Amino acid sequence: MGRVLHFEIHVEDMERAKKFYGEVFGWKYEDYSNYAGIPYFGAITGDDGTPGINGALMQRQGVAPEVGQPTNSFVCTIGVEDYDSTEAKILELGGKVVLPKYALPGMAWQGYYIDTEGNIIGIHQPDPNAK
Repeated sequence: MGRVLHFEIHVEDMERAKKFYGEVFGWKYEDYSNYAGIPYFGAITGDDGTPGINGALMQRQGVAPEVGQPTNSFVCTIGVEDYDSTEAKILELGGKVVLPKYALPGMAWQGYYIDTEGNIIGIHQPDPNAK
């Protein structure tokens, strides 16, 4: 069975993207640019003992997605403890709402956003009382 081991988020402005993901989700970074030959920062998304994967922010090698363009890549959904405060941080740091918060009844709150680099991300707060 093939399991997702790593993700890459393509970015135009590396410092802006590092700030966005660092401040919204608390990610830490390791510089792997020498190995990759382009600006490439490993994203540490949590402790090794918790479910999830690490990934990277890499320098975009082409044009950014156009607003309104259909998704043409994988969308990462990130688990959060407090949906509303996470959304506020996303918007404060320049993100935009794509699909507003909605209930997955009896399971969670979910929604989708565009990050500062034009990529779509999801956020997900488990909540058995979601309706």
